[in-house]
Amino acid sequence: MSFRELAIVVCAFYLLIGTGATMAGPDAGAQDPAQAKPDQTKPPETEWITVEELKSKLAKNEAVTIVDLRAGDAFVKSVDKIKGAIHMKARRLRYRLGFAPFKELPRDREIVTYCACHSDEISVRAVQVFREAGFKRVRVLKGGWQAWLKAGGLVESKPKV
Repeated sequence: MSFRELAIVVCAFYLLIGTGATMAGPDAGAQDPAQAKPDQTKPPETEWITVEELKSKLAKNEAVTIVDLRAGDAFVKSVDKIKGAIHMKARRLRYRLGFAPFKELPRDREIVTYCACHSDEISVRAVQVFREAGFKRVRVLKGGWQAWLKAGGLVESKPKV
């Protein structure tokens, strides 16, 4: 067998492997949701909290942990943060969950994340990280930092570093 023939056979083999599911029929890869394994389930939908809901919780002194995930430049340029919020870099969140104050937090404590992104994408990703760590009540502040400021939510000065 020549090199060219061998190459054709190898390519054909990989094509068959790659298209095996479609060759078996349109429903060959479909699975009944009731038979899905737990690790194949969709992650839970992102839950949202409005500015007014969060303001109400804070006014009632409800136990809520607020996590400020604004990127470095947005955080540095700002002089304030939501009252009581803990700021951290989103890329370090998974690591920081192993330390205070998150390590001691009950897993059923309500956590609200916010950022300065236009579509809250950093906060949405952070919710997934918190859920993977076992936190059950994690929500994204709809509209993030800009919505909070626009609604006149309580702010406090950032700590001087």
